[in-house]
Amino acid sequence: MENPTVGGYINSLFPQFEPALKSILTDSATLRDFNSGEMLMQTGQNMRSTVLVVAGTVKLYRTGDDGQEFFMYYLQPGDACALSMICATRQETSQVMAKAIEQTKVLMIPIALMDQLMRDYKTWYYYVLETYRTRFEELLFVIDNISFKAMDERLAFYLKKQVKDLNSTTIHLTHSEIASDLNTSREVVSRLLKKMEQANQIVMHRNYIEYLQ
Repeated sequence: MENPTVGGYINSLFPQFEPALKSILTDSATLRDFNSGEMLMQTGQNMRSTVLVVAGTVKLYRTGDDGQEFFMYYLQPGDACALSMICATRQETSQVMAKAIEQTKVLMIPIALMDQLMRDYKTWYYYVLETYRTRFEELLFVIDNISFKAMDERLAFYLKKQVKDLNSTTIHLTHSEIASDLNTSREVVSRLLKKMEQANQIVMHRNYIEYLQ
């Protein structure tokens, strides 16, 4: 679909929404573009809208006091930011960072609509619940990996999830970026990637990693 309108994105990505809900979202939502590397959300930012991703990919992460990043999960077309729903509804500030990792389009839904949407439209209510459930399960995976798995297992899981989430066996991440996401050192990541390459699980190229299994 070439240059879709707000309504076009809603119809194609959210077919489960009832017609009246699609209509109110079409009339009220704003379509915004973000370039690769551009921030959608920052820690401490006041949330005035709920975010629905309709094109591209958004990375959500937290930052520590020392500036280290902690990767949480990706948002892709058809996904909503559960934290933006929570913060917008309760008029709280964001506790996470959200960054576009490629050219991205999102629908911004004003917080003034949230109570009405939850009250009047069952498909929206169930969509919000499913969004919360999905993100909660993803965070449980992250916690399990941090708490119960060694770094080599965490790295293998991380790369596999990158392939699944981004639907590509080509991983365009530097060793430093992977280390930041896993909260470890670049040297540890480089050493473990070399072991994975020796085991024929990956191939390391100059600017990317090729995932083999």
